[in-house]
Amino acid sequence: MSKNKITYKFGETTIEISKRTYLMGILNVTPDSFSDGGRFFDQTDAVLHAFQMTKDGADVIDVGGESTRPGAESVPLEEELRRVVPVITKIRQKSRVPLSVDTYKSQVAKEALKAGADIVNDISGLHFDPKMADVIAEAGASVIVMHIKGTPKDMQINPHYSDVVKEVYDYLAGAVEIARKKGIKQIMIDPGIGFGKTVEHNLELIGRLDEFHGIGVPVLVGVSRKSFIGKILETAVESRLEGTAAAVTASIMHGADFVRVHDVREMRRVALVADAIRRQGV
Repeated sequence: MSKNKITYKFGETTIEISKRTYLMGILNVTPDSFSDGGRFFDQTDAVLHAFQMTKDGADVIDVGGESTRPGAESVPLEEELRRVVPVITKIRQKSRVPLSVDTYKSQVAKEALKAGADIVNDISGLHFDPKMADVIAEAGASVIVMHIKGTPKDMQINPHYSDVVKEVYDYLAGAVEIARKKGIKQIMIDPGIGFGKTVEHNLELIGRLDEFHGIGVPVLVGVSRKSFIGKILETAVESRLEGTAAAVTASIMHGADFVRVHDVREMRRVALVADAIRRQGV
């Protein structure tokens, strides 16, 4: 966990990063995401699910309109806008929960921020779209910069690192520097579990997560239902709840400040217990 007291404000919500682990609920407004593709493609279903996740304990809702599963093709700009912006607008009309938009396209980020999003969650760490950092800075928004090796289409084709922790650390440190130079104040980092990594790479990153606090910003981790869990357990995506719980626990014990999850109600309980153990005497 973050060693220093850090306070971030998302809209009307202020959170103290060092107080506990916070949950980001995943809302995929897509027909083809690896885990829940199609379940919340209907806008009404998506909005209702956002409210349910908030009720279940999500501190942030992350809305995404393009699948970034391994092998995924890019979604046209207009289609991504059509999926994401109305959902964010409708959630914001009835809730003040902090909202994140999961996109690497600056135009989608710009329209989502106008609609009420507070955070841009960029899987490319500000590397895919040169306008992204400016859009976020101009809106006074927050950013999550993630590490990815390659693109979603090719990232899992034999990923190789000489030193996975050092290379991911340096990439994220560089992304944070880009954001700071543009004037973005609230920055988080995500090592990108499953984004151009083998099972062994993912396990090493989780086990050495505390090292990423050297960058000086909060750390978010997304392990929910991911393929490395399926490979360890030899289970399909719909049977990875216990594995996700174990990975979330390990992430918290090794320093995660935020965990990005599908199963909010269950992972809230997991986080409460893991936090109680991790933070005893702190």
